[in-house]
Amino acid sequence: MAKPAIFDFISPLDYRYYGSIPEIKDYLSESSFIVYLGKFEASLAKCLARRKLCPDSVAAEIEKASRAVSAEEVYEEEERIRHNIRALANTIRKKVSDEAKPYVHLSATSHDAICSADAARFRDFANKSLIKVLLSLESTLIKIAMQEKATLQIGRTHGQHAEPITFGFAVAQYVSRLGKRILLIQKTANDLRGKLAGAVGAYNAPSLIIKDSEAFEEEVLAELGIKPSPISTQVVEAEYMADFVHAVISCFGVLANISDDMRHLQRSEISEIREQFGNDQVGSSTMPHKMNPINFENVKSMWKEFMPRMSTLYLDQISEHQRDLTNSASSRFVPEILAALYLSAARLDKTLSKIEVNSSALKKNFDSGKDMITAEPLYVLLSSKGHPDAHEHARKLSLKSREIKESIYSLAMKDKELEPYMKKLTKEQLEILKSPEKYTGIAEKKTVSICEEWEEKIKDISV
Repeated sequence: MAKPAIFDFISPLDYRYYGSIPEIKDYLSESSFIVYLGKFEASLAKCLARRKLCPDSVAAEIEKASRAVSAEEVYEEEERIRHNIRALANTIRKKVSDEAKPYVHLSATSHDAICSADAARFRDFANKSLIKVLLSLESTLIKIAMQEKATLQIGRTHGQHAEPITFGFAVAQYVSRLGKRILLIQKTANDLRGKLAGAVGAYNAPSLIIKDSEAFEEEVLAELGIKPSPISTQVVEAEYMADFVHAVISCFGVLANISDDMRHLQRSEISEIREQFGNDQVGSSTMPHKMNPINFENVKSMWKEFMPRMSTLYLDQISEHQRDLTNSASSRFVPEILAALYLSAARLDKTLSKIEVNSSALKKNFDSGKDMITAEPLYVLLSSKGHPDAHEHARKLSLKSREIKESIYSLAMKDKELEPYMKKLTKEQLEILKSPEKYTGIAEKKTVSICEEWEEKIKDISV
């Protein structure tokens, strides 16, 4: 079967983003799926031999044949018989002796193999590839947050200037959020389940030849490093996969939020960070001066494509009676979701590791509205000293400040009504009103504590 050229493929993941990198290909490609199906068949034969249900030599034959099977062979056979897993079994059978043929796929149904292979390969992908790149991104975020822990930035709510924070504090939010998603991906990946319970989940076929069919199921799946579903129909309980993909998609959402924030901070009017641009890189086909935040935009765009696919996993929870085939096609797209998160995490990590923080723009943006910032601390301090309507008084001062272009602090110090309350304020409190850049709360301290917490936690994440 001739292999098509990469630009003959339809999915952008294949011809534009993926490029057959081993960290993805070895777990999520169709070839790797056949490899994992072969591992299931080899494990089944091995455990049959352990139970003295077939000779060790037969199990060895089947194991060798299962490892040698290619996707091309299986697909050619499927074209003939129109069933993918029987095609797999037939392909293995062609490679073994007549003595071994009866034991290939013995007592198993198609989704014993499929559910188990998917659980094993997605678990391996998460632990050996995905979590590694996410941990690298987490480390990059920690590094930025710590470097910029004291870098003053105006906080923004509703797109408007709010209160001062530090740029490191803004990044620390994502250190915490991403860290939790990594732990959830690891937890749900390691809880993916397989089965060897037969066509309706009641162990009908296995129990014909094996007394303790549940223990046998555990033995076979242990060879793949997974556990059985507590109860199955023809398929594993759908919630294991739904929970895993939810963890992946919600992690993708954190990446999209980081990217969106960084993209906005690169707006010409804000310009607080810069995405590194190559010497030969072109930003526009018609505007030679353009330096667009394409990497951050790409991550958000990928999230927009793959986030809605979570609804398919919820739809796949519904399988009539002991099984229907309505999840057959839809479940084949799960690897695309996993690949997209890996690619986006790698892109975001690389981009963030090279961002430039524009200190002059940060100061300029802060200074442009710093006189208004005093309104909140003034209101809180006046209230704490007994002013009966401090919020309204501070609001009116802010309106006057805008109108006559004089700072709220200056107006408050001249306000005769406020004089008895202002006299009660400490030197430190007055300094915050006078110098709003000092009104950052515990932003720097919180940044350090969050980063130190996650530096320790990620040390315990084994990959």
